[in-house]
Amino acid sequence: MSPAPGGHVYSGGVTLVWVTGNSGAGKSTVGRVLRARGYVALDADEDGFSRWIDRATGESVVDPPDPVPEGWLDRYGWVIVRDRVEALAEESRSRVAFLCGSAENEADVRDLFDLTVCLVIDDATLRHRLATRTTNTFGRHPEELAAALKWNPLLQSLHESRGATVIDASSPLPEVVDAVIDAVTQAGLDRGRAV
Repeated sequence: MSPAPGGHVYSGGVTLVWVTGNSGAGKSTVGRVLRARGYVALDADEDGFSRWIDRATGESVVDPPDPVPEGWLDRYGWVIVRDRVEALAEESRSRVAFLCGSAENEADVRDLFDLTVCLVIDDATLRHRLATRTTNTFGRHPEELAAALKWNPLLQSLHESRGATVIDASSPLPEVVDAVIDAVTQAGLDRGRAV
């Protein structure tokens, strides 16, 4: 890959990468480092790709409570907006772009990505990161933490079954980011395309 204005040029290979994982796995942090290295990397939580919805009505929740009250996560879900991802996919035809986040309806947009990378961490690391992170408060409330811990052992096998590249995100951050970039490079080489 060679740097270019607007992102790294990727000659004919993987162009849109979904970096997913559980809350606290490091998706947003990996995205920040990728941006610092000159890649196009967007945060699905912060850049308008995702929103809370009422599962019963399908309506968007404009001002969700923080922290969420007991039972709130049973009715409301964090979802990704397909139209936004479709627009990003169209913009990313000539360069690699990363979208970093997770949503309960990931299956609805999986076809738009050339590669999925799933960041995984153990429960102890998850607890520590959610308790100490400063970027948002999700996971500090007992109900949010319980939801994150419930999903943690399931995510790796779920994403592996869907063909994702799984990366241990408890490693030092530069190594995790290198592994994400290597996964993209490998995916391009596996398809017989020059990178």
